[in-house]
Amino acid sequence: MLSRSPRTRNPNKTMNTRPIVEGGFVYGEETHLTVLKTSLFFPGDGFTAYDSKGVRAFRVDSYGPDSGDAGELVLVDASGRCILTVRRKRPSLHQRWEGFAGERSGQKPLFSVRRSSMIGRSGSGMTVEVYSNPRAEYQIEGSFGCRKCTILNAEKEVVAEISRKVVSFTNVMLEKDVFVLSVKAGFDGAFAMGLVLVLDQIHGADGNGENGTNVCVEEPSNKDPYFSP
Repeated sequence: MLSRSPRTRNPNKTMNTRPIVEGGFVYGEETHLTVLKTSLFFPGDGFTAYDSKGVRAFRVDSYGPDSGDAGELVLVDASGRCILTVRRKRPSLHQRWEGFAGERSGQKPLFSVRRSSMIGRSGSGMTVEVYSNPRAEYQIEGSFGCRKCTILNAEKEVVAEISRKVVSFTNVMLEKDVFVLSVKAGFDGAFAMGLVLVLDQIHGADGNGENGTNVCVEEPSNKDPYFSP
């Protein structure tokens, strides 16, 4: 049976979806976030995401040695408000992670992310289940280690993408610690950022970091509409 190839949405068309994390992060137009992964060797480091104007949109600072539970990460907005907690579910053969609204205390999870198959490591696809809507299942294809991922909805439409960052005026591709998260109009940006956190954790657990065995084919582009902080 032939599978359907992914369909790229019109960037000006808003999809009819409900917010998964919070309605304030459902963008009215396609949005490109520049994501910086900072050093893992100092407390308070993690991820910072900026919009196209250079304004900080999200921050994660739960990676440092003093951060407490290594299986739990907290996503905060520009004001420092906790909007999402992702936590690894143990035990789990599929490397399952769950996302909770806010600080998670006493709440049921909003969604879960797991490997689509136990066979294979970071090259395997990921399945995302949204508990409030069983029909809202997403698939993540590609390689996060190469910063080349596509997030697809149940209709095989592209709702978000992760790609390498290229500086337009020099045509230089930046290191993998700086990449682009493109969120389609109508999709929840906080949810998309939460998926980035989980992908980073699973990728690191597989031992395929910057010194791992991933072989990435780099495809520089002359087009770079994204902010360079």
